[in-house]
Amino acid sequence: MTSIVTAADAAEFLSLVPHLLGFTPRRSVVLVPFCDGRSIGGMRFDLPPDEVDPTQVAATALGLACRVSRVDAVVAVVYCDESLGPDLPHRALAEALETAAHRSGLRLMDLLCVGADAWAAYRDPAGVAGGNPLSTLPPPPPDAVDRAPQADHLAGAVLPPADLADRERVARALAQLGRAIAVVTHGPAPAGPDDERIDPMALTAACALEDLPVFFDLAAQAVPERAEPYALASLIWCLARPALRDIGISAWIDGVDAGDLALEAQLRWEDGEEYPESLAERMMGEGERPDPERLLAALEITRRAAAVAPRDVRPGPLSACAWLAWALGRSTHAEQYGRMACAIDPEHGLSRIVLSMVQAGHLPDWAFRPGERPEGG
Repeated sequence: MTSIVTAADAAEFLSLVPHLLGFTPRRSVVLVPFCDGRSIGGMRFDLPPDEVDPTQVAATALGLACRVSRVDAVVAVVYCDESLGPDLPHRALAEALETAAHRSGLRLMDLLCVGADAWAAYRDPAGVAGGNPLSTLPPPPPDAVDRAPQADHLAGAVLPPADLADRERVARALAQLGRAIAVVTHGPAPAGPDDERIDPMALTAACALEDLPVFFDLAAQAVPERAEPYALASLIWCLARPALRDIGISAWIDGVDAGDLALEAQLRWEDGEEYPESLAERMMGEGERPDPERLLAALEITRRAAAVAPRDVRPGPLSACAWLAWALGRSTHAEQYGRMACAIDPEHGLSRIVLSMVQAGHLPDWAFRPGERPEGG
């Protein structure tokens, strides 16, 4: 929630919204908070069914907008599938949004509707008849666009493609890694096919897990499409084990030193000590805002791991995807990943926790703390 856009009028603003969000909204309510006339992010909510009380939806949406640091105004946009006629669709919701903004003390700078083929302002009755064709929206300024937006809010939650050969290579690497870890930890090695020798690359991968925080830090620096089977197998192996996964998440949140603290805390917890509240609170979204680029890099390699993981261990990387998406403020994506994991393992712990947070409308506290705004824009 750190992007900043500048728009001269409503049409230019609407052309920027998909780039601000990273996707083109469909059947959505979008709120864009502002501070001192400058945008500080965007928030998307599902367009509620007709039978749902719009007053409650509006109150929830504006309540979340009020949590954004320094917010003093908002623009609300209703995206729907209907064509715009003599009266704009979802007017009751628009009026509820205006009332909720007034009650929350936020200035509602504009209240817009984007339909199937046109857009209009709820506050401009004279311009409602058919609205303004979407084709008349200007292109966004080149300096405001760094990448094309996704087709909709669900598009980014689709796992990257992985063919059968990719999955088989990772499955073989995972089996070899399990044998290698048993040897490295002085346990009996599970028998392989025809008692085959352990692949030396598996032993190398097992040894790399001796420093878990560094392993997770390096994993997030990998290029997902170029990740080797043993690197992916090692990540899958770790993410399938909650204690190791939480060490990885701590390292992705705050770096290697935080991962070291989480590792020490885990070892002390296994000896009967209390797990530090500060570490648990970080995983619940409390404290300073993590580097979003670090979290995004971790999400991309974890998405790749989930795509190639054998089905029985796929909930581990999927749950990490869910948490990382939630931490980045992508609740819709988090819900998709959580549901994928629970379709395999209905009782999967972290996946159920993320789903419960999403369904309760709980976002990380740091999602409401935009970073320092750059000059201009």
